[in-house]
Amino acid sequence: MTLNRPLHLIMMLLLAIAVAGCSSTGGRKKGGGYYKDDGPDANPPSNLDQVPDAVPRIEPYASGANRPYVVFGQRYVPDTTGQPYRKQGIASWYGKKFHGNSTSIGEPYDMYAMTAAHTTLPVPSYARVTSLVNGRTVIVRVNDRGPFHSDRLMDLSYVAAYKLGIIGPGSGQVVVESIGAEEIRRLASQGPAAPPPQPSSATGSQPVAEPVAAAPVALTPVALPATPQPARPAPAGGIGNVYLQVGAFSQPANAQTLVSRINAQLGAEGAPPAMMEQANNLYRVKIGPYPDRQSALNAVQQVSDRIGILPSIAAQ
Repeated sequence: MTLNRPLHLIMMLLLAIAVAGCSSTGGRKKGGGYYKDDGPDANPPSNLDQVPDAVPRIEPYASGANRPYVVFGQRYVPDTTGQPYRKQGIASWYGKKFHGNSTSIGEPYDMYAMTAAHTTLPVPSYARVTSLVNGRTVIVRVNDRGPFHSDRLMDLSYVAAYKLGIIGPGSGQVVVESIGAEEIRRLASQGPAAPPPQPSSATGSQPVAEPVAAAPVALTPVALPATPQPARPAPAGGIGNVYLQVGAFSQPANAQTLVSRINAQLGAEGAPPAMMEQANNLYRVKIGPYPDRQSALNAVQQVSDRIGILPSIAAQ
């Protein structure tokens, strides 16, 4: 699990580790986690099947998190050469105990985002993870280090593990494949593509009838009278119903914090405002509306450059 704080290192590992990351060397498994007090939220969102895969893009590597490091006497050398990576092994997951803690590259860990931790893949980077048990495949953004356990290949976020069907057993055999710059450029040139429908999840929910990457779920806006947002000019061409989604949280306060930050960063540029929308127990942060899909696509890179988060297309 994520080893980000000195107190955590002292209490859980009794070692001075000079690198942030994940480790699955704690106590016995309980509820899928590798520390006995880890696991899912008491009331996880009911629509986790609808969380889209990470969208690969070319990002600059984080300097500090890609240097060689030593954990438990084992030296790890992150590979930033761009060489293809493909390996079979066991994937585990980490959950609420580390939700909100900083990852190796300084981003808060979100158990409901499609992310993962790996010992040597460059961070940030993207990987395709395929379950050898049920054939399901997800794409995750690697933004953390770990797991530091001899028989673990990757630590998945809670939602990524859920979509692969390994929440219940706690781990599962997978194949991890890096998604390199050449493939990212090819995917970008092809435009958004709909993935094949997934089988039923391990928790018994029904298959998604339509892939959400192609048609994101419509959500109901949440009124926020305590923090009203200033009016901004409507995008040219009229009001549309296309939005950019930049985050999803289990706690509304976290979502509202991101809304406020985005509006502070983009407000002076006359961009559409950010807002929070609720679907069951999940709070999504979206920017918009844009008059049409192409206008939203044209804004993706600018928004990403300004706020440091790659948005995805979402319809109202």
